[in-house]
Order: sequence, then C-alpha cells, then structure tokens
Amino acid sequence: MAGPSSRMLALLSLLQVHRDWPGDELAGRLDVSPRTVRRDVERLRDLGYRVESLRGPAGGYRLGAGSDLPPLLFDDDQAVAIALALAVAPASGADIAESAARALATVRQVMPARLRARMDAVRAVTTTGRTRTDPDVLVAVTEAVHLREVLRFGYGDDEAPRHVEPHAVVARNGRWYLLDWDLDRQDWRTHRIDRIVPRLRTRVVFVPRAIPGGDPSAFVSARFKGSDHDDVWPCVGTAVLEAPAGSIAPYLPDDAELEALGPDRCRLTRGSWSWEALAAAVAAPAVDFTVEGPDELRAATAALADRLRGASAR
Repeated sequence: MAGPSSRMLALLSLLQVHRDWPGDELAGRLDVSPRTVRRDVERLRDLGYRVESLRGPAGGYRLGAGSDLPPLLFDDDQAVAIALALAVAPASGADIAESAARALATVRQVMPARLRARMDAVRAVTTTGRTRTDPDVLVAVTEAVHLREVLRFGYGDDEAPRHVEPHAVVARNGRWYLLDWDLDRQDWRTHRIDRIVPRLRTRVVFVPRAIPGGDPSAFVSARFKGSDHDDVWPCVGTAVLEAPAGSIAPYLPDDAELEALGPDRCRLTRGSWSWEALAAAVAAPAVDFTVEGPDELRAATAALADRLRGASAR
C-alpha cells in the first residue's frame, strides 16, 4: 500500500465486496499486520462506516448498515454505471425524475474528469410517459415482497380491499407491476403499482409459492400475450407483403420477424393474442398482402374484410 489513505480505501473496498472477513485474511490481503487492520477499522468507524467486529478465535469484521449515509466508494465502472442509471431513471415509470436529476448532478460533480468524459459520451434522451408511480408505494410493495408479508390494498377506483401474497415486482414498458397470488381469487394476478392504494400492514407472513416457469418477468410477459404459462403469442401467422422490408420494419414490434424477398416484397411473421387482432396487425401497413398461413389467419382476414366492407357501406 502507498499509504494509510490508499490502504483504508482498499480495506473499505474489500469490506463492501465480502460480507464477513477474518482479521488475518484482511491483513494478508493488505500485506499489513492485524494490528494495522484494527487501527484502519477504527479510522473507518470515525468516518461514519459501521464496521462490526466478529467473534471467534481469529476475530473478523463485517460492514453493517448504518443510521447515516457515509461517503461511498465505487470503482470507475461502478461510478459510470450509477450515473447512467440515474440519467435514464425518469423512463422507469417511478416518479423520481427530480430526485434522480439532483442525485446525478451530485455524482457528476464529485467524479474525476476522466469519468465525467466517459459519462458525457453517452447521452440518453428519455421519455417519462403518462404513467407515474409513487415511489413511496413502490417501496412499500417491494418491502412486502422482501418480507414475504401478505399485502392489503385498494386498486384504482375499486375500494374493496385486495388480499394478496406478493412475489415479485416487475418493470415493463415504463410501468411497474406486482406479480402476486390473489388470496380471494386463488390465482396468479398482476397489478399495476401506480393503481395500488396500500392499506395498513397485515404483518402476516406467507410461504412463497413456485412461480410458473420460475421467471417472474417471463410470466408477466406471457400474461400480456394472453398465455398462462409460456412467453409466446398464442396466435402466430405469416403473410407476404407487397412492399420493401425497409418500409415495414420501423413499425413492427421487436418480436416480429421480417424477411426481404426482393426489392418490393417481404415476408412477415408475427404474433398476437387473437387471430382477429393478428389479421388487423398484418393489414395495418396498408399494402397488398397474401396470407401464407395458418388457416385461422386466413379465416380471420376474411372476417375482417367483411366487417370493413360493412362499415364502409354504412
């Protein structure tokens, strides 16, 4: 170590990475004596870090959570990651845009010039959208998930209380969702957190259930696609469009597949929650097309054509 300051930073970095450190192992890592480690630990405590001593033959140390926020230590990559996360925070759906902007200004101010240059090289333009989630509600719901505590809340304009076992909080397209087991309906449900109105804590602990498929994000995504289990569209079809692939691609969802068949033709494969909705999506680009299959999509396209002819006649 070049000196006490550098050694203390190295010690703090080790304590932040590993929960429990035997004193001898810390001394070996820092190439100092156990007595020096004890002295550096005391200096960290004087700076506000809550370093706890561990009992045992060799003793040891653990970095605990304190009542105050002491100075934090990040390496270069962590500092840039935090700054970029704060920059895009307004797009998360949580109503923290102002707080994130102030935090970003604080972090950027204390960054070395080399790190500010790295951060400024990535300019993120974000849209906040119309849906904002109260951060206090988001924290309360997330805490209930962590504590495995039954959650009681009103939902939107419905004042009847819901009773659920909260299992996961999922961010999707700028909104936050709670994946839970609804105790009244005895089924899995997703609730938008911006519509949740928490009631008094129940303090009733539950045993977590196995989420179908094991992945909360995939399960919520599957529900949005009209599926109860697999994260796939229940209706998938293919059509050939009489238009260049480049003119169609900007208007397609990420999970659609587009194959160029020449300068003025392309093959589109995409899914939807119903055949009728899929037929409308295929027809949306307003170009001539031919349905390749399956038969359900052909029938839905014919039915859509009949409805449109009837609407125009009326």
